[in-house]
Amino acid sequence: MTEDTAEVPPCAFIGLRGCDLAAIATLDRVLGRGTFPDGSFVKRRQRLFVVAVNCTEPGGLCFCASMGTGPAAGPGYDLALTEQVDGDGRRYLVDVGTPQGAEVLAAVPHRGAGVAETSRARAAVAAASHRMGRQMPQTNHRELLIRSRESPQWEQVADRCLTCGNCTMVCPTCYCTSTEDVTDLTGEHAERWQHWASCFEFDFTYIHGGSVRQSGASRYRHWLTHKLGTWHDQFGMSGCVGCGRCIAWCPTGIDITEEMNLLARAEADDD
Repeated sequence: MTEDTAEVPPCAFIGLRGCDLAAIATLDRVLGRGTFPDGSFVKRRQRLFVVAVNCTEPGGLCFCASMGTGPAAGPGYDLALTEQVDGDGRRYLVDVGTPQGAEVLAAVPHRGAGVAETSRARAAVAAASHRMGRQMPQTNHRELLIRSRESPQWEQVADRCLTCGNCTMVCPTCYCTSTEDVTDLTGEHAERWQHWASCFEFDFTYIHGGSVRQSGASRYRHWLTHKLGTWHDQFGMSGCVGCGRCIAWCPTGIDITEEMNLLARAEADDD
């Protein structure tokens, strides 16, 4: 039985944040639609139950507010929780997003929320948007990157970038893969394997004669420009959801928000 014909088991994601929901929505557009949708992704997506959590305490690397993806959980959840802690203990305000979510909520003890409780929860989430640890520049990122194509900043960031691909491995919207065909020693059995790939790999752009993007500067520029710029041309949305994972996992501390703000300030200084 192949994966295409196997029954996909149901799956639940518990504790997803607004940035995670935005990432799923992005992958829906990239892998779930178009001329050649990924059948495996579509089947798993259809069997997914999502319990989201609205953020009331953003982390130091978060910048979802400046990307329009949080801290409130956007569409795509079955249930969304907002934590409330007071003298009476810990409670959760629950928003229902789908009939499946309502069915699950009905199976657990709960009561209707009062107006004051609802208002307090909404206010806590709204306040979190003003306490983000990072912020993207308030400008058109796509146009900024187009104008900054020849910026000397690309070489400066390349001096620190190891082209290790950590940022692409932890990014919730990076979707690139490569395909490998293998056979056994007899040549009678063949398999096709799909692997995660990164645009930071030297062989990622390999064609006959060599790789197109050979320098670290060109590979970082491609990643950032695609994520925040040309993604709009392909999918009508940004490829960045403001989660900050690429900052957290960069071994040399490269900060995507810092790089974009440096480009914006350099352009303002030139004007």
